Amino acid sequence: MLTFDRAGSAANIFDVGTLRELGVRLDEVEHDAAGVIFASAKPAIFIAGADLNALETLSGDELREFIALGQDVFNRIAALRVPTVAAIHGACVGGGYELCLACTWRIATADRATKIGLPETQLGILPAWGGSTRLPRLIGVPGALDIILGGKTLAAKAALKRGMIDEIAPRELLIEAALKWVGHEPRRRRHAGFDRVAALVATPIARRRMLEKSRGHYPALPKALEVVTEGVRGSIEESLRRERLAVVELAATPECRNLIRVFKLQERAKKLRVPGVEKPAAIGHVAVIGAGVMGAGIAQWLSARGLRVLLRDIDAERVAAGMGRIAKLNADAVKRHIMDRKEGRDALDRVSPAAAEAPLAGVDLVIEAAVEKMDLKKKIFGRLDEVAPAETLLASNTSALSITELGAAVKRTDRVVGIHFFNPVHRMPLVEVTTGERTSAETTASAVRFVQKIGKMPVVVRDSPGFLVNRILLPYMVEAAELFAQGADVAEIDAAMLDFGMPMGPLRLTDEVGLDVAEDVATTLALAFVDHMHIPAVLNRMVRAGMLGKKSGRGFYVHEKGKATPSTDAAKLRNAGAGQGMDKAAMQRRMVLLMVNEAARCIEEKVVAEPADADFGMIMGAGFAPFRGGPLRYADAVGTAEVVSALQAEAERSGPYFAPCELLNEMSKTNRKFYATD
Repeated sequence: MLTFDRAGSAANIFDVGTLRELGVRLDEVEHDAAGVIFASAKPAIFIAGADLNALETLSGDELREFIALGQDVFNRIAALRVPTVAAIHGACVGGGYELCLACTWRIATADRATKIGLPETQLGILPAWGGSTRLPRLIGVPGALDIILGGKTLAAKAALKRGMIDEIAPRELLIEAALKWVGHEPRRRRHAGFDRVAALVATPIARRRMLEKSRGHYPALPKALEVVTEGVRGSIEESLRRERLAVVELAATPECRNLIRVFKLQERAKKLRVPGVEKPAAIGHVAVIGAGVMGAGIAQWLSARGLRVLLRDIDAERVAAGMGRIAKLNADAVKRHIMDRKEGRDALDRVSPAAAEAPLAGVDLVIEAAVEKMDLKKKIFGRLDEVAPAETLLASNTSALSITELGAAVKRTDRVVGIHFFNPVHRMPLVEVTTGERTSAETTASAVRFVQKIGKMPVVVRDSPGFLVNRILLPYMVEAAELFAQGADVAEIDAAMLDFGMPMGPLRLTDEVGLDVAEDVATTLALAFVDHMHIPAVLNRMVRAGMLGKKSGRGFYVHEKGKATPSTDAAKLRNAGAGQGMDKAAMQRRMVLLMVNEAARCIEEKVVAEPADADFGMIMGAGFAPFRGGPLRYADAVGTAEVVSALQAEAERSGPYFAPCELLNEMSKTNRKFYATD
C-alpha cells in the first residue's frame, strides 16, 4: 500500500518532489507487488490536486515539464501489470482524482468529507494529468463533459451513480474493501467507435450550453471541450499531448490568474484569525430568533452541520412554517446526495421549535433574523439582554442596519456582532461579520471561527450603512432601475450585465430580492450618503402599485409558471418622455463604474481592511464576475486614471453621483493600482 501523508501540512498535494517520490515508490512495487492500494493518512483529504503555485510561478517551459512529469507518473500507474485500487477518503479533486483515474478501481467512503471531481475549469485551466483523456473513456463523453466543463465535485453517492467510482465502503472498512478489489479483473472499456460517435453528438449540445452559461468569458471551457472531444477520436498519447499544450496556454491568461487569486482568497477566509485572540469561544448551541425565510435557512444550515438550534418566533403558525421550510431544504439536500435520509432526519431533530419564550441557558450564540426594522430589533435585543446568559454572544443577521445602534440596546455591548448570511443561505458561501464600535476582539474572533466551523467564508466588515456587499451592490441595482426609467429595455439591461459576467441581471436580481426591500435599503443608504446615493422615482411608483417582484408575481418581470417575461405594466411607470435607452457598452459602463467607485470608497473609509476583502466579498456575496477578479482588480486592469476619466465624463452626462471618490482621484494622478505587487 502506498500512503500519501505530506509532512507539516493538513493536505496532500502534488508538486515536483511528490511526483518524483511517487515515481521511486512505483519502481519498488512494479515487479514485486500483487496489487497496489493508494491511500491517504490525512483525516479529511485524499489528495487535493496540484500545487497551484506552479501555475503562477513557473515559466511556460517549466510548467510544460511539470505537466509532463505528472502524466508520465500516472501513465506508469495505468501501465502496471498488477491491479491498482484508489482507497478514497476526503477531498479527492483535480490531480488527486486523475491519479484515481489511472488506477484499475476506485473505492470511496460516503463520509461528508469525501468529495470527488475535476474542478480545474473553475481555476481557468483544464484537467491535464489525464483527466480530460481518461474520464471520457470511463464514463462516456457526455458525462465527462458535464463534470469537466462544470468543474464539478460530487459526493461519493453521486460519483458512484455516474460511474466515477466503483464502490462505497464504510470508512473503517475502506482498506479491507480495497483489498477485495485487488483481485477483480479490469472492466472492459467501451469500444473506441462508441466514444467517437458520442463526441460528435455531445459537442454541439455542450458548446451551446457552455456559451449560454459563460458568455464566452472563460477560455478554459471551449479549450476543454476541444481537448475532450478531439481526444477520444485519437490515441491516449495524442490526447495527453493536447492536455499539455492546452494547460500551458490557459495558465498564461488573465482569466486563469484571477480565478486562482479568487481560490486563494477562499482559502485565506477559511484560515482567517483575529489578531490577539488565541482561543475563540466554542459554539455548539444556537438560538435563531425569527422563523422566516432567512431564519429558517440559517437554522437548517446549522442543524445540518451538527449544531443544536432553538428556532423562535412570535406564534405557532410562523414557527410551523419555518420548520416546514427546514424540512423541504433537507429533502432537497437528500435528493441532491448532499446528505442521506438519516442525516436529514437527524438534522431536523436538532431543531427545537419555540412559539413562546424559551430558556436560553446553555445557548452559546443567539442570531436575530427578524424583519429589517430597527425598533423591532432593538426590542428583541433588549429582551435578550435580560434573559440570555452573560457569556452568550448576541448577533444580528441584518443586511444594512447599524450594529453599533443595536448594541446600545444591551448592557454588554462588547458581545454584540453582526453575522450576515446571504440569501439563499444554503447556496451563498459568504458571511459578513460586522463589528460595532464596541464589539470586542474576542466576540469578533468567536463569530469568525463560528462561520468557518459551519462551512461558510467570513469577511470582517466595520459597521457602516450597507456594510460591504449591499453598499457596493445597491448603487448598481439602483442605476439599472434608473436606466429603465430613462427608456432602456429590461431584457437589454440585464443582458448587458450577463455579458459583462454577472450571474444574474440587476433587474432580475431586484425582482428576486423584492422591490420593497431594495427601496428600503436604498433609502437607508441615501440618507447616509446624500452626496452620491439616489433612488429613482420609478422604484417608488412600482412599490406603490404592488409590483414587488417575484413574491408578488409582478416587478420588472412578470413571474408565471417558473418563467419571467419583461413587464409591460412596469414600462408604463417610466419617467415622462423616456427615450429609447442606450447601447450595451454605455449601460455596462454606468453600472460597473458605480460598483468600482463604491468599492474604492469602502477602502477609503476602512469599511474593510484591504482591497482583497472588497473583491472577495463582491465575488462571493454578489457574484461579481470571478474571472475579472472583483471590482478593484477590474479597476487595476482598466487603469485608475481611465476609471476616473470615465467617472468624470459620466458625472457630466448623467449626474453628480458619478463623481469619483477622493481615493480614486488621488490614485489616478500616478495611475496607482490597488494591488501594488502585481
